[in-house]
Amino acid sequence: MGESGAPVIRRSTIIGEVELMFLGTYEHTIDDKGRMTIPVRFRELINEGAYITLGFDHNLMVLTNQVFSNLSTRVNEMSITNPVARDLRRLMFSNAIQVEVDKAGRILIPSFLRNMIQLDGQAIVIGAGGYFEIWSPEIWSPRSENILNSETNEQRYATLDLSLQL
Repeated sequence: MGESGAPVIRRSTIIGEVELMFLGTYEHTIDDKGRMTIPVRFRELINEGAYITLGFDHNLMVLTNQVFSNLSTRVNEMSITNPVARDLRRLMFSNAIQVEVDKAGRILIPSFLRNMIQLDGQAIVIGAGGYFEIWSPEIWSPRSENILNSETNEQRYATLDLSLQL
């Protein structure tokens, strides 16, 4: 019991972390102006704004302000004499734009980003933990099939430490 006599509810920090993750796969449409409705669950996590940038797999990444800030700090700490670090800066920052969710629960995806990933009319929205991705269905479909291939996965993930020990 707490000081007021009310029961004390203890929440696991793990549950709290999971509640702040982008999870699931959704299909959405993009209107003629480039606006896409964000899944309701995701809206809660980006209600203070987000950044959208080109991803690494011919997709878009949508990051919360905090995640984008953390990633930006790490990228900016990399040496400017390193050509790989310079290319990462170019990829990440030259294609980034801040977005806000409108009253209808949509974000505006700029045409230059839509064109870069062949996004037209339909979109697949993929939760990826600390951020979410937006894919063209034509590009996501073969990628998803590859990801779900159990024979390939046995070899692909064998070297990763995926133990369930806490």
